[in-house]
Amino acid sequence: MVWNTLIASALLAQSVSAQNMLRFACSQLTVERADPLVTPGQNPAPHTHQIVGGNSFNLTMEPGKYDPPAKSTCTSCTYSEDFSNYWTAALYFKSPENGTFQRVPQYANLGLQQDGGMTVYYMPYSAKNNKMTAFKPGFRMIAGDPATKKNNRASICHRCLGNGEGFAPCDAKDTGELPTKYCPTGIRATVIFPSCWDGKNLDSPDHKSHVAYSNSGGLGTPNCPASHPVSIPQVMYEIMWDTGKYKNTAWYGNGKQPFVYSFGDGVGYGQHGDYLFGWKDDSLQKAMDALPSGKCANANCSVLKVQSGADSMKCKKAQQVVEDVGKSGQWIKELPGGAMVTY
Repeated sequence: MVWNTLIASALLAQSVSAQNMLRFACSQLTVERADPLVTPGQNPAPHTHQIVGGNSFNLTMEPGKYDPPAKSTCTSCTYSEDFSNYWTAALYFKSPENGTFQRVPQYANLGLQQDGGMTVYYMPYSAKNNKMTAFKPGFRMIAGDPATKKNNRASICHRCLGNGEGFAPCDAKDTGELPTKYCPTGIRATVIFPSCWDGKNLDSPDHKSHVAYSNSGGLGTPNCPASHPVSIPQVMYEIMWDTGKYKNTAWYGNGKQPFVYSFGDGVGYGQHGDYLFGWKDDSLQKAMDALPSGKCANANCSVLKVQSGADSMKCKKAQQVVEDVGKSGQWIKELPGGAMVTY
């Protein structure tokens, strides 16, 4: 249905000469309207996010002043030295009968243990001569754009599971939009970040200009542009939305489907991901240096500390923006923040 370790290794071999990568689970930390990158300090932020990683996640996380490894006491991710924060928009089911909303639950990717959340990848797609520069303290970036109306399937895509899977992430069988057919075993949303850095700026006003894709978007190549010559780990998120229970066939087809992202996007092009670096000391660089030797592979990296799935799932943080964002199985009258649904 979805990647297991063998499939992931086979895919990687196609693109980076069988080098290894990090692929690990991050359980749900919190779900709330908070966004320290786009709207720092704003309470509430415009739309709901589902957030994973270190429990120092805060409404304001100013680069150079806010140190996630020092402030966190736990992480919801597999590697206990990873106090980074990763977040994306939440997905809702909009009832075609009465217009109320239900937040779509998430499930664990095959072979990984997690409570909601997502699967995170660090991939060496753009590394030349096996040299890769890990992110520096204060680094952050965004992939995707909630305001876009354009299809960017190469880096933001959806896979209809149980109804014609593809193989590589964001391949020809995936769609930039939310699938308009019933997906019996769910929808996998993928967010692929750039793999090249300008080597100078930890952030930029749009949270994008300091990084670049090595091609037109999507999975990288060993050819970073001259403006962004430094190869960095290519971060990728996979979010498994448990849409199988919404099975009324009348809700699908002819360009329609019943799901909407938390910012009101009923098409899906605007799905996006935020990344805020928070690995302890030089642990990520050690892992990147160990990739070519095979000492690091998926969620088994000998130079990193691995915590149990039970411990990662225990790491939670209470909402800072306290409101009903649609608890599991419950219905709400409107999207949190009152976002209007657009198609």
